[in-house]
Amino acid sequence: MLRLATRRSSLARAQTFGVGRLLAQATGDDFELVAASTTGDDHPEQAVAAFDAKGLFVDGTRRAVLDGRADLVVHSAKDLPSGSAEGLALAAVPPRADPRDALVTRDERPLGKLAAGAVVGTSSERRRVQLQAAAPQLEVVGLRGNLDTRLRKVADGTLDACVVAMAGLQRMLAPREQGGVGALEVGVRIAALEPGECLPAPAQGALAVEARTDDAAARAAAARVDDRISHTRLLAERALLAGRSRHRGAGAAVADRRLRQARPAGPRARRRPHGGPGWLRRAGAAGVPRPRGPNEPDSAPEGGDDGGRPGARGRRRAALRR
Repeated sequence: MLRLATRRSSLARAQTFGVGRLLAQATGDDFELVAASTTGDDHPEQAVAAFDAKGLFVDGTRRAVLDGRADLVVHSAKDLPSGSAEGLALAAVPPRADPRDALVTRDERPLGKLAAGAVVGTSSERRRVQLQAAAPQLEVVGLRGNLDTRLRKVADGTLDACVVAMAGLQRMLAPREQGGVGALEVGVRIAALEPGECLPAPAQGALAVEARTDDAAARAAAARVDDRISHTRLLAERALLAGRSRHRGAGAAVADRRLRQARPAGPRARRRPHGGPGWLRRAGAAGVPRPRGPNEPDSAPEGGDDGGRPGARGRRRAALRR
């Protein structure tokens, strides 16, 4: 029996249940959820920016693993501090979900068509800055509460819209047999925001599974559900985040055996290449992973298209084309 630590919210339980199902399929072991509270959960009345602490939404669940109440903990990877936790190791990153932000409205109106003075809620300073740049006619306000609470505030007219993570919506609204709450009949519409409108946070859409460094069995079990490309993208985006503002948006695209940092669209936008392993040769555009086809493997094979590394002449030609 694998014990998985989780926060108590519907979203946290849904995503942890999803990882549990993957583990059960890969290992044959059953699983159970171990609920724990975090500092951020204990103080829902405070804005996130008001806390003078790191790991607001992971501290309590990490403690559950460290003190032996759970074998593994499942986090929204964007909640993790940039530094590692003593005694814990990143054991797995399951296949990443859609990393984009989502605009929730009552009438499917796009961001640029929201009326002047429309009130849009978000819990993120990163989103607030980008939303005001993309649509200065909006009034962007702070927003706390669980995901289902945020949707209801749009539905009841408290807000004209809110911006949340698309992956969270997909996981929470999954059918009940998959650990979600099913469709919420609250009368809202959801549309994805492209990176040129609102660049996602580093690691958004990814889940991080941690285990104790001295628990070889739990680490081995978690490794069975690790996705190499999702894991490497996560490490690249966390490396970008380290030592920089937590409000910065980022996305790692993998192409031509290089990692590239995605930036918002605009006259000053550009991509900055980063070296990466040779097997990382395919990815989606602008940091959005391209959906895999039904028969496509989870991870690209080692080496280039021909199964090997290009020669010096081929590398020079590729450099000239770029």
